[in-house]
Amino acid sequence: MTVHVDDMRHTFSTSRKAPPAEQRVNPYLERQTERESNARSYPRRLPLALRKAKGIYVEDTDGRTYIDCLACAGALALGHNHPVVLEAIQRFLEDGVPFQTLDLTTPVKDQFVDSLFAALPKTFAEDARIQFCGPSGADAVEAAIKLVKTVTGRRTILSFQGAYHGMTHGGLALTGHLGPKSAVSGLMPDVQFLPYPYEYRCPFGTGGESGHRLSSTYIERLLDDPNSGVVSPAAMILEVVQGEGGVIPCPDAWLQDIRRITRERKIPLIVDEIQTGLGRTGTLLAFERAGITPDVLVMSKAIGGGLPLSVVVYRPELDLWQPGAHAGTFRGNQMAMAAGAATIEFVRTHRLDQHAQIMGERLLTHLRALQASSRSLGDVRGRGLMIGVEVVDTDARPDARGTYPAAPEMARKIQTEALRRGLILELGGRNGCVVRFLSPLVVTEEEIDLIASIFGEAVVAAERDART
Repeated sequence: MTVHVDDMRHTFSTSRKAPPAEQRVNPYLERQTERESNARSYPRRLPLALRKAKGIYVEDTDGRTYIDCLACAGALALGHNHPVVLEAIQRFLEDGVPFQTLDLTTPVKDQFVDSLFAALPKTFAEDARIQFCGPSGADAVEAAIKLVKTVTGRRTILSFQGAYHGMTHGGLALTGHLGPKSAVSGLMPDVQFLPYPYEYRCPFGTGGESGHRLSSTYIERLLDDPNSGVVSPAAMILEVVQGEGGVIPCPDAWLQDIRRITRERKIPLIVDEIQTGLGRTGTLLAFERAGITPDVLVMSKAIGGGLPLSVVVYRPELDLWQPGAHAGTFRGNQMAMAAGAATIEFVRTHRLDQHAQIMGERLLTHLRALQASSRSLGDVRGRGLMIGVEVVDTDARPDARGTYPAAPEMARKIQTEALRRGLILELGGRNGCVVRFLSPLVVTEEEIDLIASIFGEAVVAAERDART
């Protein structure tokens, strides 16, 4: 199947005001509802049956074209069907490389490791070790937890309010969102949640520098208190920008404090870059902005070039687990490694991290201008092309800092109006009230302007509907 970007753009320009998918009878959607589990999530808010895609555009089975600002939860760094990725896959197929090799090596795997390590800070990569995991990022989180528990002989893991680390038993135990975990008993024990610096809804009610200083001070004193109730931890795990938690970037100074606190107490620091890694936040790795280096790095999504792949990279002195301590049938996905190496090289060669920073600033400018004229946009934030808009209820009473309550119904209306106009957006954050923008890193200035324009139309329509 050949799909040309210009063709998709033309189709988009002629199909802007498609009726919502939920108002159409689509046999694919009907059969999905009949046959797939009740746990499915995205189709409930984005009822789409897709048949082809190119770049930042997707086309559904009814022939309508949409701008994709979800990009498989950020996994499609180069967008859909990028020529570099397709060429790498075609070359892989022609060379007759085995599809799966467990953890046996191949030239393809060797090249992937070279490419990945070249994208990491030199001081971290020069003597690092890598563990290939099962296809999902959650499996890499599980591997990282097993590693640090093996090394330290301890059991407690420090995580953060608002965190998201996957849907496995261990990953879910580390996740802040109560919805998916409240019905599941027996999750991994000994997880201690800590306050994450959330400027808009500061857990200490102060915000600004005071808020993040209170967070790091609280954490340091908790770890030094012999009566804190928290036994010496095996590790701390965090996201530099919380994604599912509402696109919440942590301040550089806070992250530097956390690195100092964990290093001084010999607590391994795990940084989860599953969604932020490979240029998404304006640097190749999100932690680079603060100038810190983790002990353990978890990566997935973009590093597979859109195919399933996950890894754990860590300091060599932590490599104390035994052969077979973490395994998985599909940890040797050679096609994903070929696509991933090509993607990593393209991102680095074309400095898509810098491009993401520039495009993100352009989108933030548009969104903040819209915020000034809107009743329901409480906060606009993000880094690079990982941006969130928090939707609030200005008819309700604000808190002591003047922050209004979340408005999840309005957020859903905005999402629906955006979809009607051909823009795919996802929601996240507390109460599902944060509209998230995760466009592919190859998005252009013209497309950023169009995304902002459509979103603006959706906000106006949703607010108008709420008043009638």
